[in-house]
Amino acid sequence: MASTSPRPASLSTPLLSGSIAPARAANGHANSHSHRHHHDDSDAAASVCDDGGGDPFAFLSEDRPPRDRGVSPADPFRNATPAWGGGVYAWARTLLLLPVAALRLAMFGLAIAIGYAATWVALRGWADVQERPREGAGPMPAWRRRLMWITRISARCILFSFGYHWIRKKGRPAPRELAPIVVSNHISYIEPIFFFYELFPTIVSSESHDALPFVGTIIRAMQVIYVDRFSPASRKAAVNEIKRKAACNSFPRVLLFPEGTTTNGRFLISFQHGAFIPGYPVQPVVVRYPHVHFDQSWGNISLLKLMFKMFTQFHNFMEVEYLPVVYPPEIKQENALHFAENTSYAMARALNVLPTSYSYGDSMIMARAVEAGKANCSNYVVQMAWVKDMYGVNTAEAMELLENFLAMNPDSDGHVKAQEFWAHFGLDCSPLCKKIFHYFNSGITDSITFRQFLVGCAHLRKQPLFQGACETAFEKCRDPETSDISRGQLADVLRLSMLLPSDDGMLRLFKTFDVDGDEKISRDDFLTCLGRFPFLIAFFAAPINGEVYIEIV
Repeated sequence: MASTSPRPASLSTPLLSGSIAPARAANGHANSHSHRHHHDDSDAAASVCDDGGGDPFAFLSEDRPPRDRGVSPADPFRNATPAWGGGVYAWARTLLLLPVAALRLAMFGLAIAIGYAATWVALRGWADVQERPREGAGPMPAWRRRLMWITRISARCILFSFGYHWIRKKGRPAPRELAPIVVSNHISYIEPIFFFYELFPTIVSSESHDALPFVGTIIRAMQVIYVDRFSPASRKAAVNEIKRKAACNSFPRVLLFPEGTTTNGRFLISFQHGAFIPGYPVQPVVVRYPHVHFDQSWGNISLLKLMFKMFTQFHNFMEVEYLPVVYPPEIKQENALHFAENTSYAMARALNVLPTSYSYGDSMIMARAVEAGKANCSNYVVQMAWVKDMYGVNTAEAMELLENFLAMNPDSDGHVKAQEFWAHFGLDCSPLCKKIFHYFNSGITDSITFRQFLVGCAHLRKQPLFQGACETAFEKCRDPETSDISRGQLADVLRLSMLLPSDDGMLRLFKTFDVDGDEKISRDDFLTCLGRFPFLIAFFAAPINGEVYIEIV
């Protein structure tokens, strides 16, 4: 964790003063402004440091990022069942149950067809949900709800076809008047089917589900509340709908999976707050899937593969436990965060698992690593809830950094070495570059993980002097007439602190700063680039401090 009381250094603090000898130029720039290849500069190369110790960001703050081994200690999304193997028993069971699987598949298809037909009839002529549920729509009429019992029984038949011949239940649902909102952990696609049969609730779902064949029609009958989790306006509208429907007993219960994605059931990940902002009592429900040979979680496994494995089991075990109602904090100052935490702790105790700082953002990060064909994708998760709480980094920003990290060609364990890291920016691994790279991992290893890269960047952006340093760097480097920075001017600035890269490397670095691609670096380009890659500010320490650091090589 970062220090809670960093002692910021002045902007005039010499860069790596313990390892270099400063020589101040009269105008704050190098005496020579010619744009020469770096081989011609080797006699008097401008370099901040050698390969020794030192903090290249001492001019920002003395506060360093938390020391981290780079890899998250657990993977809450991994399905533990081997892909297609599992030993002699698994193969023998699969071959033996293939005829049974065919019958189960037929039963599944028949149940889907009957349920869809009943739902289509129930929704026929109901203007509120002809295309998709509209905001402010009233509750489903009683006769339509009675007709939906056909679909609910079909849902139970679907569970039976998947091998859930009986389901063990503990406790019972609280009266709707007492707890209008139900929350559950989310392990598989089985829980929504079960709750559809058991409670027929209103659910909160991604807008993309509306387009799914059969599923879209059925969830519309549940008067689904659609939400785009990346749109603040959509999230706010969804919370208002949750509050409106929870307040009216004519609507069914509102069901949410606050984790926002499926896990393997061995952890609880960070809760989204949509279920807790309205301030109504919540009944937590925990679902377990006891197993020996077959992990039923919908983690890093395709839907079709998971369905096939369910069809080829003798029986799949499922336990559902209704927990006591959790009430919102009586003290107004205790907000939805505390309400969510109290509910999470109650569910974690019942499941005998640990609540963690992983979140839906981690599942997105891991999915992108899988898409990129990376091995050991669990090494890419970062505990996104902690990163957001500590540094204010959102998932979109983390995904943007991930794209750059993947472009650095990580190895099979998700590590990037300094050479590949700096090649992505068109730079060689100079002494200053090595110091910057070691900042991410405290010099413990010769490579970094995505977690270290993300946390290091976020930590730099949070430093109290960072924004001011960026502004100062641009003012010192810009052309007074055009208020922009040209490629040649960028090279002149870099010559103050390091050997210049090749022409191709210089062009690549210039394009990194030239965000809008107009062949010049404007103030917005400069600040945007440093916002994305804050470690590049170290290259501008010399003009910020008004000093030139000369190293004879």
